[in-house]
Amino acid sequence: MLDFINAGGNILLTLSPSNPTPTAIVSLLLELDIHLPADRSSIVIDHFNHDTISAGEKHDVVLVPRPDAIRPDVKNFFRGDGKGGEAIAFPRGVGQSLGNTSPLLTPLLRAPRSAYVYNAQEDTDSTEDAFAAGQQLSLITTMQARNSARFTVVGSAEMLEDAWFDAKVKRSAGMTGAPVGKELKTSNQAFATEVTGWTFKEIGVLKTVNIEHHLNEAVSQNISNPKIYRVKNDVTYSIELSEYSWDKWVPFTPPAGDFVQLEFSMLSPFHRLPLKAVKTTSTGTVYTTSFKLPDQHGIFNFKVNYKRPFYTNVEEKNTVTVRHFAHDEWPRSWVITGAWPWIAGIGATVTGWVAFVALWLWSKPVPLKLSKSGKKLQ
Repeated sequence: MLDFINAGGNILLTLSPSNPTPTAIVSLLLELDIHLPADRSSIVIDHFNHDTISAGEKHDVVLVPRPDAIRPDVKNFFRGDGKGGEAIAFPRGVGQSLGNTSPLLTPLLRAPRSAYVYNAQEDTDSTEDAFAAGQQLSLITTMQARNSARFTVVGSAEMLEDAWFDAKVKRSAGMTGAPVGKELKTSNQAFATEVTGWTFKEIGVLKTVNIEHHLNEAVSQNISNPKIYRVKNDVTYSIELSEYSWDKWVPFTPPAGDFVQLEFSMLSPFHRLPLKAVKTTSTGTVYTTSFKLPDQHGIFNFKVNYKRPFYTNVEEKNTVTVRHFAHDEWPRSWVITGAWPWIAGIGATVTGWVAFVALWLWSKPVPLKLSKSGKKLQ
């Protein structure tokens, strides 16, 4: 299964306490830092957030509201219509505990604060040595690998059955959001569609349609995506991104508070700039920015590295060469104000030398005075 994930495959794994999880699956989950209870028949129960119709005594049908976004700047694909008051039935499920070492894991659906893991085969109701409790328990866990392969663990296979798609439930007094004492239909069908759609890449898939970079200067020939630039050139970079939504490609728009960034880097970024949306087509959004290249020659990369939860990774890198100024591209010395004292010094030296030579050549020599014996007089 790991080889399948490494090859880009997507997996939806369901668990059930009535069918103990095989050791090979437990080992696979441990490699992904997903931990299961040691007792394979343990289930999640909640005495305050359960269905009073089907689990009035055992309290093993946990009612959970729609999940919120994990961060304000992360899109929530699992919120339904967003009106609230919906209930997801999680009957006789296996809770998972997530480690802290993997940044690729995301708990999609957490247990209520009053839930805990219970072994129905034991006579004791003690929770002192519980595997996990409250929101430490993940009921549905997602993992997106670095190659954008997706792996989802659903703790209750029963919640995906047809019987729970249109079941009527009545919440206990503890669950927030749904009316107390009133029957309502579960949201399992719509929620299962969203979970399976995300797992098998029907939603949350990004692709790069086009990348272009060019000089942002008045030149006779401005070609797209050149391989070489000059230091201090003004350049423009643009990228078009699309998002797959169920059955079609649509323009990609980041959630509020999030944005796409461009890095212009050698070993480390020299520039890290936000990209602004400037144009929208029927299938994509064009993001662009303009900046001046650093005063450093070498091999540089235009890099867009957009990695967010529940979105496939966008990692685009374009390598270019940045050269120094050619001999005929430097500004003339008389344009540089700092060179004016030196130019004036050179002019004064040349003028003085010419004046000296002229004075030397055209000055009349002093006549010599001779004595009567023909000797020079001082």
